[in-house]
Amino acid sequence: MINNDLEQKTRRKNISLAASFYLIVLIWLIFGVQELFHLNFARFGIIPRQTQGLWGIIFAPFIHANLQHIAYNTIPLFVLSLILALLKPRGGIWIWWVLSITTGIGVWLFARGNSSHIGSSGVIFALIGFLLAYGIFRRSLVSIIVTILVAAVYGGFLWGVIPSQPWISWESHLSGVISGIFWGIIWGRSDRRRALIQKLE
Repeated sequence: MINNDLEQKTRRKNISLAASFYLIVLIWLIFGVQELFHLNFARFGIIPRQTQGLWGIIFAPFIHANLQHIAYNTIPLFVLSLILALLKPRGGIWIWWVLSITTGIGVWLFARGNSSHIGSSGVIFALIGFLLAYGIFRRSLVSIIVTILVAAVYGGFLWGVIPSQPWISWESHLSGVISGIFWGIIWGRSDRRRALIQKLE
């Protein structure tokens, strides 16, 4: 029984880790197709409060404007997705999508209109917010260490929620942080409650 549980945990962790890698591969493949065939996928981004922009809630994180854009997002997206996969091997993929979609919904509802919001930076900020809040409310040794590390390495990113350059979607950053903190609190409390119940049993 113990061996089966261990095998299942290892399998889940491997799947989550592989998903983090293939996520980056997919983003670069989409960018490669866009550049190779001189396409403009920005029309599939989030266009606030317009029905055709709803598709962007799903597709926007996978679309980037240029090489600088995708290069800037690649490492933090991969590292933070990897941390999430290690911290939550049983639900990491599901959490990633919840963060991505709720961030996109916030952008569609409240961001500047007449523009297409693309790129994975909103998800990056959501992951930062989630990992910070999760550790505080889960209160396990591992989750607290993760929170401290994320705060130390990526805490400076949070300045990105302040409006700066017109071509930077600070709304995506702000929506991501809010989404991440919200779900970090929800999952953190839930996991802490579950752990306490298991101890009592």
